[in-house]
Amino acid sequence: MNRPPAAAAPWCIRTHNGPWPLHDAAGSRAVEAAAMALLPAHALMQRAGQAVARLTLAMAPHARCIRLLAGPGNNGGDALVAARILHGAGKSVQLSLLADPARLPADAQHALAQAQAAGVAIDTAVEFGADTEFAVDGLLGLGAGRPVTGALAVAIQSLANSGAPVLAIDLPSGLNPDTGHVLGGLAVRAHATLALLTLKPGLFTASGRDHAGVVWFDDLAVDTRTAAPRAQLAGAPALPARRHAAHKGSYGDVYVVGGAAGMTGAALLAARAALAAGAGRVYLSLLDGQGLSCDSERPELMLRPQAWLLPPALLNQATVACGCGGGSAVASALPALLSQAARLLLDADALNALAGDAGLCSLLDARARRGLSTVLTPHPLEAARLLDSSSAAVQQDRLAAAQALADRHRCVVVLKGSGSVIAAPATAPLINPTGNALLASAGTGDVLAGWMAGLWSALGDGPALPGAAAQAAVWLHGHAADRAAQQSGA
Repeated sequence: MNRPPAAAAPWCIRTHNGPWPLHDAAGSRAVEAAAMALLPAHALMQRAGQAVARLTLAMAPHARCIRLLAGPGNNGGDALVAARILHGAGKSVQLSLLADPARLPADAQHALAQAQAAGVAIDTAVEFGADTEFAVDGLLGLGAGRPVTGALAVAIQSLANSGAPVLAIDLPSGLNPDTGHVLGGLAVRAHATLALLTLKPGLFTASGRDHAGVVWFDDLAVDTRTAAPRAQLAGAPALPARRHAAHKGSYGDVYVVGGAAGMTGAALLAARAALAAGAGRVYLSLLDGQGLSCDSERPELMLRPQAWLLPPALLNQATVACGCGGGSAVASALPALLSQAARLLLDADALNALAGDAGLCSLLDARARRGLSTVLTPHPLEAARLLDSSSAAVQQDRLAAAQALADRHRCVVVLKGSGSVIAAPATAPLINPTGNALLASAGTGDVLAGWMAGLWSALGDGPALPGAAAQAAVWLHGHAADRAAQQSGA
């Protein structure tokens, strides 16, 4: 875990201060059980409630009226403890308990008794008054496994209608902790989330980023290494400095194969990105029969018709990005590239060609056995075609989908989208923290493919390099979008 050495919890999870381990619901429960076995009764919930109260006071120091929503589980107990502390700090606390007190867990029952003894006003209201200046969501946590209904659903809708800033305890209620999937289409949309004990993958991929807001983390002074993480949240890449005595041959050759008729722009974007990422030389092999004599914006790009027919000795030393705007014509180039390219990145139409051709898939699978490296960069629909599934199913569990593709084809997979997933065989996947909706535009995937190929070529060979190049390229690609958003005020 990459914590600032002198900093105390909570930590704000930012794009550059990772990596951070991510634990799914099962792993988080294991961490919680181990901690509770070592601590005095009720101590862990007291720490959690104190952490919630501290962050609430930091986020809303001048709020007079604070509404806390407590549900039927331990998240509700955390809210009860926080309500008591905030009441003691002089805040006007309104606490809605949306659970049967007799059925609360033992720790939460103890927290309820303490809150009542302290004089906290407790009701069962689900509608918010106009005087609510800040709200705390303690309705549901790790135990949420089905769509939210009844009074809890009404409370979530009331949160949305209130307009008050919302701090979610551990998870926004209604969000799947493992996948970031919204259960039944209804979940709290928080301004901030305070993850407790562990960070959950669902906060950072699929719909998680939209619902979690700014993520904070407090480990409650518990050693979280008792369970293996489900994934990692990637940090900023540490790329080696380029040597002053290097030359263009030091950073390899990239061939970009794509650009069928009407789609040459996709291949041009990829080739230009490969140059910008640091490849020594970049060759563009367009599938458009009209040809191109020169790229006036980047005249250093070299044209190589039918690069897949080059002598194997050349392809055996090259990095190839194939598929960008390739259309159906790209299928004819794939057999040679799958057989000969030392480092092969397959994107867009190359992936669609693979999905429809068992023979091409066999050539892909043979690459790993021959020690050749491959990276696949699908968006959800392309991943679904390769998995013979649906994009909805892929989005419901992005980590599992990316890992299934990586394990099936023994290659690195970058499943694009909010919280892009980088997976490799038999390795915990990475979730990328950078990027925003500015990337929801035609051509950004082609830029990513070219950037990844150029970076991979510049970094050279090595067993870990396909994954390292993919992680670095995805982080930097998203970071560029984040900087653009900051500069434009988007």
